[in-house]
Amino acid sequence: MDISNLQIIPINKMQDENLIKQINFVREIDKVKYIQRKTKLFNSDRNENDAEHSWHLAMMTIVLAEHSDFPVDTSKILKMVLIHDIVEIDAGDTFIYDTSKSHDNSHEERIAANRIFGMLPNEQAEEFTSIWEEFENGQTNEAKFEKAMDRLEPLLQNTSNNGGTWAEFNVPYQKVYESKRPIKNGSTVIWNYAENLLNESVDRGILRH
Repeated sequence: MDISNLQIIPINKMQDENLIKQINFVREIDKVKYIQRKTKLFNSDRNENDAEHSWHLAMMTIVLAEHSDFPVDTSKILKMVLIHDIVEIDAGDTFIYDTSKSHDNSHEERIAANRIFGMLPNEQAEEFTSIWEEFENGQTNEAKFEKAMDRLEPLLQNTSNNGGTWAEFNVPYQKVYESKRPIKNGSTVIWNYAENLLNESVDRGILRH
């Protein structure tokens, strides 16, 4: 191989190129703040956005990680929490109880992940994609606990809002129960708490049996 004509890129130039990519990514993910979820803030009639959701899950992880059924790397879960909904910038948020829309949107989310994470320098793009895939696959201890947090937060929101989306969309107990079962895979203690909340919600008349 003739290397006489190869251009050597100065390290500082490579750093500048990486910085520009990273700043462009930072600008792009600001759009997460505009992705509206169906659930409302605690004791509120205002819809939560994806950025607020991610922040809340991150804090929940820090506070509740001790209740995981397995040893977990909290720092990895925090990355997972902050990364996993970024794809909704392109793919949008699919309401978990929506029966008129397919929930098999993995293809759209994959395209979104490739575009958005691909804005980053290669090493970071690969890391972010890998973390997003780990969450989607839901097999590691960290992914199981993150999914538990992801299902717990709207449960707490709905119980604070007299049924919230359950009442708004007339969702029955069994459907809610099945949607919350992934909590059990991450934490038996938190699942027991969540299950009690669901039963109390039926007793209060805010969740249709």
